[in-house]
Amino acid sequence: MALYRPSFSDFRALALAVGLLAGCKKDVPTAPVVPPVVVVPPTGTIPTPPQYGTPFGGVPAREDAVIYQVNIRAFSAAGNLAGVTARLDSIKALRVNVVYLMPIYPVGAAVAGKPAYNSPYAVRDYRAVNPEFGSLADLRALVDAAHARQMAVMLDWVPNHTAWEHPWISQHPDWYERDGAGNIAAVSNNGTTYNDVAQLNFGSAAMRAEQIAALKSWVFAANVDGFRFDYADFQPTDFWQQATDTLRRIGTHRLLLLAEGTRSSNFLSGFDYNFGFGFYGALKSVYGNGASATAFDALNAREYAGASGTQQVVRYTTNHDVNGSDGTPVAVLGGDAAAMSAFAVAACYQGVPMIYNGQEAGMTQAIPFPFTTVKVNWNARPDITRAYRQLLAARAGSAALRHGTATSYSTAAVCAFVKTDGTAQALVLANTRPTAVSYPLPAALANTTWTDALRGGPVALATQVALPAYGYVVLTR
Repeated sequence: MALYRPSFSDFRALALAVGLLAGCKKDVPTAPVVPPVVVVPPTGTIPTPPQYGTPFGGVPAREDAVIYQVNIRAFSAAGNLAGVTARLDSIKALRVNVVYLMPIYPVGAAVAGKPAYNSPYAVRDYRAVNPEFGSLADLRALVDAAHARQMAVMLDWVPNHTAWEHPWISQHPDWYERDGAGNIAAVSNNGTTYNDVAQLNFGSAAMRAEQIAALKSWVFAANVDGFRFDYADFQPTDFWQQATDTLRRIGTHRLLLLAEGTRSSNFLSGFDYNFGFGFYGALKSVYGNGASATAFDALNAREYAGASGTQQVVRYTTNHDVNGSDGTPVAVLGGDAAAMSAFAVAACYQGVPMIYNGQEAGMTQAIPFPFTTVKVNWNARPDITRAYRQLLAARAGSAALRHGTATSYSTAAVCAFVKTDGTAQALVLANTRPTAVSYPLPAALANTTWTDALRGGPVALATQVALPAYGYVVLTR
């Protein structure tokens, strides 16, 4: 999530409460009846523009997605869309199948009495491409090239606020909230005001309709395959029901919709994904502060509260927000080995993995807001890049790793779990400590034979597994 300060995500990393089942009845309880969501369509007509290109038929099932976040400014020396297109093969080599572009829209400048910080999340026009990044033709070329490589493309959408330079400010002032003095209000949350962006009024049916129309237009104008929705916990659920319902009614496209939020209601509102804020916080606690590795287990319940079917949580070891505020995974988690071990847990335990550009290159330098001063050094650590490719290739090759049911065997030091999908199984052991440990195998795993999913070859387990500092193993059978 982003307004204009990467640290803004911190206050939203609140854990979701999970109720405990009470009582000891022998009868099997019946599942609660969830009433169907009744969606009130947006006011007015949401037009269907002419379609550019051919809708992409290779959008992955939501549970099989591997998402790659592109910070366009930092991704290449040129800092534009063409620079991303030029490196799509390297993204594909990671086994990525969804490319997520940070906001592509024109950024608002300062106006009288209101600052601007060159934030990609201070949008001046929802329907245009930022000239800094190129043109609509450049965006189309990127999407076409990604589709040719069997990768879907998601755009970043900023629903909550606009730049003060947005024409809605003068044309539709009623589309914004007001402060105590009657002026259009800046965004304010948790005691902090963000003066470079204006808070939209979701009580305005006309604003909702125009925003949803602009959102829908990109599916046709650029042939994109979904959206990541910034700051998604702070708009009314009925707005999200209107937006997702409108998008789902585009029968020619299968779209992936990611809420950058933690509300369980986001799943009922029609999103494919919530964001794993809590899991990232646990990674910092376990790897950075020595908390028990069993902390991850409860998050598989908490973060999935409200999910049904194949709805997922996106899990990561860094993103544009926390990279700038906390540092890179290498810095935050305890070095190269710790960063890889943590990614193995994030990518394999439960959910959909997301990679932020540069982490697979082993970057030790953070990319600070507004993302204009640091460029990714792609060739610094080829060994780290190989490790990411190796791990994600193992995940791609195992149905159990992608979406099997997990059973935990974790200890304080070792995150350990078996995932089962039909007859396929995977075993992951990840040492979360900076010293070597000997992991005692539980009876269910002792004296079993597996295949090393990372390096190949058979592995016969006895009763103990020696793991080096931050070492991890991925086994399948």
